[in-house]
Amino acid sequence: MAQTYILVIEGKPQGPFSMDELKTLKVKPTDFIKTPEMDDYKEAQEIAELRTLFGFAKPSLLMQYYGSFDQRLLASVLDWFILFGVFVIIAFIVVLLFIQDKETRIIVSFSILGIIPLAKVIYHIVMESSAKQATYGKQMLKIKVVDMNGDRISTGTAISRNLLKLLSALPFCLGYVIAFFNKKQQCLHDMLANTLVIKERLF
Repeated sequence: MAQTYILVIEGKPQGPFSMDELKTLKVKPTDFIKTPEMDDYKEAQEIAELRTLFGFAKPSLLMQYYGSFDQRLLASVLDWFILFGVFVIIAFIVVLLFIQDKETRIIVSFSILGIIPLAKVIYHIVMESSAKQATYGKQMLKIKVVDMNGDRISTGTAISRNLLKLLSALPFCLGYVIAFFNKKQQCLHDMLANTLVIKERLF
C-alpha cells in the first residue's frame, strides 16, 4: 500500500494524502505532517522522503530538541526496571521448573540477576542502532540517540557509545555531569562517540 500523509492546513489536520496529492498542495518546509504510523507531527523538512520530494534542505538540530539530563536519567531508570523485571521472571521460571535444591536455587537466581548489567549494554546497543533509535525507556520519554547530523547511528557507533559510558562513570560520574555545561547536553561518551540524544518535536 502506498504511503499516505496527514497534513495540517490552517490549523486543522486534513487527509490522508498520497505523494502525488501532496505535490499539488505546495507543502512548505515548516508545515506539520505525519503518516498514520507516526505518533506525532513533524515539520515536512524533518521527514527524509519529503525532503527528497520537495527539495527541502535538512534542518539543523535545534537546542530545544536536545534530550535533557532528567529525561535521560528517567529513561535509564525505566530501562533498569524493565530489564530487572524480565530477568526476575526468567529466574523464577528457571528455578521453579528446573531446580529442586534450595541452595542451588539461590545460586542460580543470583547468577541470572548478575548478568543484567551485561544484558543492559547489549540491549542499548541493539535498540539504539535499530530503526527506533531508542531503548523502551527512551521511547516512553520520546527521546532517541542520533549522530551529529540527526541520523540513525550504526551498530559500531552504538557499541562505542555504550562502552565509553565507563569513562563517563569514572570518576564520580563526572562524564555525566558535563551534560549540564554544554548547549547540546552531551555526556562525555556522547562527545567521544559523536552522538546526541534528542527529543521528538511534538505537535
